Amino acid sequence: MKMKILSVTDVQKLVRILGVESFFQRVTTALEEDFGHWHKFVLSPRHATHYPQGVIELMPCSSQQLYAFKYVNGHPGNPLKGKLNVVAIGLLSDVASGYPLMISEMTLLTAFRTAATGVLAAKYLARKGAKSLAIIGTGAQAEFQVMAFASYFNLEFVRFYDVDPQAMAKFSTNLSGQKFSLIPCGSIAEAVQNVDIVITATAAKKRQFLFEFEDISPGTFIQAMGGDCPGKTEFSVEFLKQVKLVVEYTPQTLEEGEVQQCTANHIYAELWELVCNNKPGRQNNHEITLFDSVGFALEDYSILRVVYELAKDYQLGTELPLIPELDDPKNLFGLLMH
Repeated sequence: MKMKILSVTDVQKLVRILGVESFFQRVTTALEEDFGHWHKFVLSPRHATHYPQGVIELMPCSSQQLYAFKYVNGHPGNPLKGKLNVVAIGLLSDVASGYPLMISEMTLLTAFRTAATGVLAAKYLARKGAKSLAIIGTGAQAEFQVMAFASYFNLEFVRFYDVDPQAMAKFSTNLSGQKFSLIPCGSIAEAVQNVDIVITATAAKKRQFLFEFEDISPGTFIQAMGGDCPGKTEFSVEFLKQVKLVVEYTPQTLEEGEVQQCTANHIYAELWELVCNNKPGRQNNHEITLFDSVGFALEDYSILRVVYELAKDYQLGTELPLIPELDDPKNLFGLLMH
């Protein structure tokens, strides 16, 4: 049996065919569908193995039809060695037979699904007419985040800040020519003042307080994605106590997210509860909302199923015989006799 292999080049081709905005919309729609069927999935926290230099994780998720998992790392020191902080590979399988259907690159796809999940949360937690955004941290994820939010909100300007001037220059170059204005800032406090949406995407594995509650305006929505493993946070406990806090999957977020500093009592809802209308999202234009985004396996499931169908539609990927084909399924050794 041949299995589909989707390379980085294949994903590049797919995004070019659809366009970045359309691809984000397809992924966000799939995420909303899957979060809307939350209780039909077999869910679990990711399996993480921690090392002094980083973490390696396996992230499984299954419906009654498809099983998916992702191998992913997080090594904050890698960029100094010319390597990516995060790389990933994903696999999609048929539940009925257990046969794998596709192996895919997921470094690009992780960036896409993370940004699209933030947009899904913002649909319920941000002000409807949001026009301004600030992003703190302009590393590998930054452009994906901004382009995803621009695919849903009519952004007029984007403020940005990073401790690395070269990362800021890269970000500015990559997003030049977009419909929104780019405003480089000299500090975090300058970037986050008077904006509708704040995205925090820092990579340093440490506890830090990026800004104070008083630095942002009433009604701000925060997509907090930099705190994604034990010992790595971006906000103080005092800050968290003053916002409406939404997470992906409580057991995992309590270990890895901003709320690792406090308790489940500080969590207002899981994202699926907003999608399924079990709880209201934003209830007025003044409350400050925060999505504690650590990345969850259901999101990988969503983008893998989307990409698998699109790859078939556009005949992308390579078919390789990675599974033996036998006339007699009990005679595996027979393959070695010819």
